[in-house]
Amino acid sequence: MTTELWMLAWSAALCALLWIPYIVSRVVTWGIVDTVGYPQDPPALPGWAQRTQRAHGNMVENLAPFAAVVLIAHMAGANNAMTSFGAILFFWARVGHAIVFVAGIPWLRTLAFVAGWVGIILVFLALFDAPPAGI
Repeated sequence: MTTELWMLAWSAALCALLWIPYIVSRVVTWGIVDTVGYPQDPPALPGWAQRTQRAHGNMVENLAPFAAVVLIAHMAGANNAMTSFGAILFFWARVGHAIVFVAGIPWLRTLAFVAGWVGIILVFLALFDAPPAGI
């Protein structure tokens, strides 16, 4: 399996795990009955838990274009050093983004977001080096 596909798999795993701290916070703060139900006026969750939910949503939004360009590059045979670097950059930037987002560090959050976006762009740009397919 290529580095790009591994980074896609690890990115999907990160996305699949990011919701857990939020739900744990709900169970601790609201109790299990209100967590699985629809409470009328639940108490506010801690700021870190709310940021975890937003970090997960942001990861969901960014995983789709990353997955698309990685899979297109793979199918086109466009994998090279730039796509590998872009995929690795995306994954580690998203790990950093989740950590600093939950910690509430705004400038680092933005830098990590931009680094992940650059990773997507690097993989995308490699598509222009792929040989054209027949029409």
